[in-house]
Amino acid sequence: MEFRVVAEGLAFPEGPLVLPNGDLLVTEIRGGTIARITPDGARSTFATTGGGPNGAAVGPDGAIYVAQNGGFEWGERKLPDGTPTFFPGDRPESYIGGQIQRVSPDGSEVTTLYGECEGEPLKGPNDLVFDREGNFYFTDHGKSYGRQRDRTGVFYASPDGKMIKEIIFPMEAPNGIGLSPDEKTLYVAETPTGRVWACNLAGPGQVAGRRVLATVPGAPPFNFGMCDSLCVDAEGNVIVATIVNGGVTSISPDGAVRHTPTGDIMTTNACFGGPDLSTLYVTLSGRGQLIAFDNWPTKGLRLNFAQ
Repeated sequence: MEFRVVAEGLAFPEGPLVLPNGDLLVTEIRGGTIARITPDGARSTFATTGGGPNGAAVGPDGAIYVAQNGGFEWGERKLPDGTPTFFPGDRPESYIGGQIQRVSPDGSEVTTLYGECEGEPLKGPNDLVFDREGNFYFTDHGKSYGRQRDRTGVFYASPDGKMIKEIIFPMEAPNGIGLSPDEKTLYVAETPTGRVWACNLAGPGQVAGRRVLATVPGAPPFNFGMCDSLCVDAEGNVIVATIVNGGVTSISPDGAVRHTPTGDIMTTNACFGGPDLSTLYVTLSGRGQLIAFDNWPTKGLRLNFAQ
């Protein structure tokens, strides 16, 4: 499928989010900011979060909730096509700690909502999704430092700062997270394993079991691919950004897989937008671009509180 470039020159974009007026917010992990992008590609700074803002979602109060990974060390390398880019590495000296941040609806105020759970510090929150109850699920991807790496999991929390609990532990660097249309299944992507998990929910924040829905396809010659963030369409397909084998992988509720390449090995996130949610926006972090697949084969699932 062909796509168009909406914006470029972004500092490792992630967390695309469509606002009710049609503008998009995109987190810039390397810049420690959130960019506002109009449909014609004009860009401005919406908020400065510091650290490494990752996934983002609109809450029931209209505020933007951000999975703050705390920041990375950055190394410069070249993509396979020779394009120079930056890649995230270990936990940096400037690490501000893992957090869930609340950004006021106008972007003027950034506060820390959570920095720990039952005394255990958050390490590197990555992505989040709100349920109909008005609470949210989020992943903690962890941090690498030297020869060590954090063991992390999945959490459930309220936007008023009064409730947070760990509901899955451990997982291998959990990344993308989303809900099925009926909100009876929670989907979680693990980066290094390339696995997308389907977790049965007995109720809000109550995991009753899980299974591997699918593994993303790898790129030749080593048949290797990893998961990044994800979204869900109106038919219940999970669309997971796929790194190394750069593209987006659509996985049906019964595990059938279809891969659409983007040409960027650091394809990191996706969301639906447009008047009928038929446009799939994708962040190409290696190239610093936000792209759009117009007339995607399936329509998007309308997110709670977002559109």
